[in-house]
Amino acid sequence: MGGPVGFRAISVVLLLVLLSLMAGANFIPKEDRVASNFWPDNGLRLGLDLRGGIHWVVGVEIEEAITHELEVIRKNFVARLEEQDGVTLAESFVEAQDLVLRLGDEADRAKVVERIDETNQLQSTGTTGLELRFTLNDTWVTDVRETTMLQVLEVLRRRIDDPDRGIPDSVVTRQGDDRVLVQIPGEQIDRDRAVALLKSTGFLEFKIVQDQDVSEEALRRRYPDGIGEDLMIQVQEDEASGTVIAAYLVPKVADLTGSYLDDARLGFDQTQAPIVEFSFNTEGGQKFGELTGSNINKPLAIILDGKVYSAPNIRSKITYNGMIEGNYTAETASDLAVILRAGSLSVPTRIEEERTVGPGLGQHSIESGTRASLIGLILVLFFTAGYYRLSGAYAALALLANLVMLIGLMSWAEATLTLPGIAGLVLTVGMAVDANVIIFERIREELRGNKSVRAAIATGFQKATGAVLDANFTTLITSIILYQYGTGPIKGFAVTLSVGIVTSVFAALVITRLLFQLWPGDRNVESLSI
Repeated sequence: MGGPVGFRAISVVLLLVLLSLMAGANFIPKEDRVASNFWPDNGLRLGLDLRGGIHWVVGVEIEEAITHELEVIRKNFVARLEEQDGVTLAESFVEAQDLVLRLGDEADRAKVVERIDETNQLQSTGTTGLELRFTLNDTWVTDVRETTMLQVLEVLRRRIDDPDRGIPDSVVTRQGDDRVLVQIPGEQIDRDRAVALLKSTGFLEFKIVQDQDVSEEALRRRYPDGIGEDLMIQVQEDEASGTVIAAYLVPKVADLTGSYLDDARLGFDQTQAPIVEFSFNTEGGQKFGELTGSNINKPLAIILDGKVYSAPNIRSKITYNGMIEGNYTAETASDLAVILRAGSLSVPTRIEEERTVGPGLGQHSIESGTRASLIGLILVLFFTAGYYRLSGAYAALALLANLVMLIGLMSWAEATLTLPGIAGLVLTVGMAVDANVIIFERIREELRGNKSVRAAIATGFQKATGAVLDANFTTLITSIILYQYGTGPIKGFAVTLSVGIVTSVFAALVITRLLFQLWPGDRNVESLSI
């Protein structure tokens, strides 16, 4: 690499360092920055342990999932029993964690028990006369628990990390068999909004209205003999006062659910009132089209978490798009869109533990971590410059450039810096000079073999490159594994370490090599300060 090429390469590296320095501006607190249009608004973010915020342990009501699974099994079992065997039960229902079947005739007992055994899902908990009780077997309970927890984790992550209305830099991870850990960083957090995102089940249903009146009592008076087992009454309330404005007779089982939703967004109607616009996927659009097409001029109740939000008349066939109207503000409509877009929770959740982490602790951690980094940096710089002299000074400059690029890359990627991340930063400072030590010792060996300075430098870098790459690549693999399988704090350490490995290798193999191009470069010097 000749002189002009070397200078051009150095110019490119200097530009990269300058861009990294600008990208890393958010490492400096806003109040301490020099007023300038060049400072970025986004960049390196601070985690809960550095910035303060809310720490929640959320309990998941797994029992509700088991009850729901039993209800699904009951409906399918009763329908199959009637269609295939001609057996009609006197009564069937789910009570607590038990499926209760009441026979209409003792002669049906053998057939019912046989069909139960075929499901491979249920085990008997007792028999009293014509009443049979069953519950989920252990294998199926384990499967329901695991599936429910995975669904809850995925839905909460999508809600809280939603790019439009979510809360950035939050951590949502599993804790034990039936709990979820949620950490939301930030000094000023709208707690009520965060709780709404967390606790709303977001279960959306579409039901064709069979009848309606101004109140539930008025509607029930129309049916003195009862409304029937397959129907139920759900009410619509005024958002401001909470008073009932209408009651609707609808099927217990929804004609269509929000599981087919493809998207949901904040919109505005003709009067510029906020609404929630939604669209279905292909399968959902076909089902919605069939439902609306066969029920023109009938009301369609749009129900969220058991509460009717609106019940417009179907005027024509609707396929893929619709809207939910209500007494919304732009913020509440946008939050509802986030909940619908992320999906519904299969079971309710509850906050079992709540802690507020103050930013003071985080500031102390930042100061301590920065102090440790600076002390480590100064010691490494003195060691390299004192032991390797001019070559050590080159390593020191490469180390400084390495730190700038490390912080710049993390800021550019809008990574989250945590207290373990600061530990990774300190470790990077200590490890960054290792590659230079390997290279310098190889150059010394070549010089002792009576090679010229230029040849020793070239051979030293050539022979040391493989060892440097191998050592750092194995560490990088370890950090990737830590990130993949670790929780929030461990991930923070893994991110900093991974980026630090990449910038350290670049600084040692590229920047230090370019500095040797400046001096001695192509000059035929007799000795090298190393």
